[in-house]
Amino acid sequence: MITIVGLGNPGEEYANTRHNTGRMILEMISKKNDFSEWKENPKIKALVADGKINKPARTSQKGGAKMQFVLPNNFMNNSGKSVGPLIKSKKDLAQLVVVYDDLDLPIGRMKISFNRSSGGHNGLESIIRAVKSTEFVRIRIGISPHTPSGKTKKPLGEKAVIDFILKKFKDTDMVELKKIAKKITEALECFASDGKDRMMSEYNG
Repeated sequence: MITIVGLGNPGEEYANTRHNTGRMILEMISKKNDFSEWKENPKIKALVADGKINKPARTSQKGGAKMQFVLPNNFMNNSGKSVGPLIKSKKDLAQLVVVYDDLDLPIGRMKISFNRSSGGHNGLESIIRAVKSTEFVRIRIGISPHTPSGKTKKPLGEKAVIDFILKKFKDTDMVELKKIAKKITEALECFASDGKDRMMSEYNG
């Protein structure tokens, strides 16, 4: 079972905010593919949906590997409480992917990495502590504005950063997110069929 975790904060007040990007992406992907309805799992305090990513219409193959999407209903800083109980072995860890927002990337960009530090992201840091390892895949999604040349223009200062990540996306940003959701869908299917190295080679271009 491949476990994909989308980071964010629970509650309507945080819906469609930049810090909820990971959560939003998994909601988008589940709607477009063969996933169950989201159900609350009280043991891990998270919403869970099981399913498979649909194969492109141009292929004759059936849906790929089974996945579980997990949206922690703990607040961001305690995301690990929802993820830790799911990772009971090295095999589970190898099948873990965490999707989350990244201020260092411009909107419309994504970056896949493995066995790296949290980079100061509190949700990811909580998961690292819970699973006692950094050896899992993460998909970072850009949320910062950028210049016409593509240079990131991220906010400076702690208050400015907090204000920015808790604001809702603009309509134009949502268009970019939907494009990224499609790309991440393909990347997850690649991860399931060919592994992390192939996924990183194909989708970090």
